[in-house]
Amino acid sequence: MHRVIDEGSLGDTLIPPEQARDIYRDMVRTRRFDERALALQRRGWMSGYPPYRGQEASQVGAAHAMDEDDWLFPTYRSNAFQVARGVPPADLLRFRRGGPEFDSEHGHEVFPQAVPIATQIPHATGAGMARNYAGGDEAMVVCFGDGATSEGDFHEGLNFAGVFDAPVVFFCENNEWAISLPRDRQTMSETIAEKANAYGFEGVRVDGNDPLAVYETVSDALASARAGDPVLVESLTYRRGAHTTADDPSRYRDEEPDLPEWRTRDPLDRYEAFLREEGVLDDAFVESVREEADEELSAAVRAVEDEPPSDPDDVFEYVFADLPDELRGQREELRAFLETHDPQGVEWERRED
Repeated sequence: MHRVIDEGSLGDTLIPPEQARDIYRDMVRTRRFDERALALQRRGWMSGYPPYRGQEASQVGAAHAMDEDDWLFPTYRSNAFQVARGVPPADLLRFRRGGPEFDSEHGHEVFPQAVPIATQIPHATGAGMARNYAGGDEAMVVCFGDGATSEGDFHEGLNFAGVFDAPVVFFCENNEWAISLPRDRQTMSETIAEKANAYGFEGVRVDGNDPLAVYETVSDALASARAGDPVLVESLTYRRGAHTTADDPSRYRDEEPDLPEWRTRDPLDRYEAFLREEGVLDDAFVESVREEADEELSAAVRAVEDEPPSDPDDVFEYVFADLPDELRGQREELRAFLETHDPQGVEWERRED
C-alpha cells in the first residue's frame, strides 16, 4: 500500500509546495461544503444529503491527479471530487434542492452523479471505448464505494475494460461500510484491489487518508490507462459520518472502530499537521483559506436561494418524446397532490376566510 505521510517527506515526492497547498485548500473547501450542506439539510433546506466527512483526502488527491480533459464519473458521495474538479458548489446545492445538476460552465468534464449503485461503472467503460474509437487522449475516472463491487455492473464494466483496453481508472473508495454492511460481509477477497486480477489488469492500494499518496497513485494509474491498461485503485479511507441523513450509524457500528489509527484519523487534521512539519503551511495561510471557503459557501447558498424553485413538471418533460399514459397519470397525480401540500409534503393548513 502506497503512503507518503508517516513514511516520508514532501521532498520525496514530485509535488511542489504550492501544489501541496492547493490540495490543502481544496480539502478545506470541501470539508466546509460538507459541514454546510449537512447543516442546511437538518433545517429542511434540502430533503436529503450523503455526508463524506473523512474522505476528503481520497477525493481531492485523485481530482488533482487528473488532466483537464479527463472525464469524471461521480457517485452520490463524490461532492468533494466534483468541487476539486471545478464544479461550483452552487451547482451541487441546486441539485440537492431538486434543480438541474449543472447550471454553470465549470470548465471540466463531469458526468451527472449516479445515485443507483455502480451504474456509472459501465458508463465510464463505454466512454473509454468510445475514446479509443475516436482516437482521443483523455482518460476516465469512475468513483464508487466498496459496496458497488458486489453489483453486476462492477463485473461488466471491468470485464469490458480489460477486454477492450479501455482507458479507465476504477477508483474504489473503500470506506469500510456499504450502508450498514461492513466490508468483510461484502466480499471474501482479501482486498478489493486484487479483484482486478480476474479482468487482466492491475489493482493497487493506497492510503486514502493521505492526499499526496492518492495523487501519486492515481497519476500513475492514469498514465497506465492512457496507454491502454486500465487500473483498479482501492483507496482505503473511512466514512466518519452516516451513510445519508436518513441513516443512524450508531445502530450498526461501534463508536471506536477496530481499524488502524491512520485509517480513522481526520484526514484534514493529519495533512495539516504534515504540511506544518514540512514548513509549507502557517497560521496566516490556514486562516485565509478557511475564510475564503466560508465566503464561497455563503455566496453559493445565496445564489441558490435567489433562484425560483424548480417546476415539478420538469421531472416528466425529458424522459420520453411522447409521454406514456402511465407517466401522464403520475404527473396528474403529482399536480393534484401539490394543490394541497407544500413541496416538503406537508398538507396545507385549512382556514376559514
